[in-house]
Amino acid sequence: MRKLAVRLLTLAMFTVALVAVPLLSAYAAGSDNPAPPASDTKKEKKKGDKSSGIDDPKFLAGYRTAYTTIYDRNDYAAAIEQLKALGHDDRADVANLIGYSYRKLGDYKVSQIWYERALKADPNYVKTWQYYGLWQLEQGNRDQAQYHLNRLAALAGTGSEEYRSLAAALEKPPGTGLVY
Repeated sequence: MRKLAVRLLTLAMFTVALVAVPLLSAYAAGSDNPAPPASDTKKEKKKGDKSSGIDDPKFLAGYRTAYTTIYDRNDYAAAIEQLKALGHDDRADVANLIGYSYRKLGDYKVSQIWYERALKADPNYVKTWQYYGLWQLEQGNRDQAQYHLNRLAALAGTGSEEYRSLAAALEKPPGTGLVY
């Protein structure tokens, strides 16, 4: 009886671990898997709703393609078109990548609009706080970048990749002219 209880407990712990690992990796911001929008709940989804969403294979494939276009090929103009073609500009993850792409192209005004749009869609989306903080640094707004760092600390903790990245950028002396 005792062996059976130990086996069942071990099996239960193993099952929980298998379920938790994909959830934790999906939570990591900036991955090629988009995060669900803040308002995306089963209760709010209508039964006949055929709009693209996180579980739509076409949307996921398009998002991953745009993600690769940005981070592997550094083709920001093409990525902007790919992301806009998804038809979900109001999602934080999509708007954030569009803002990032415009920033990399040097169009800071348009980039700012997209970062703010991303934060409007999800005020807790840590990748936007990181990227918008780097945008602030590139603009010479160190106080605003520090504000973004503080938001990251509150949302994701000081050990998060996003926090460490922005903190490292803030440690560099002003006027170094580095683009992040």
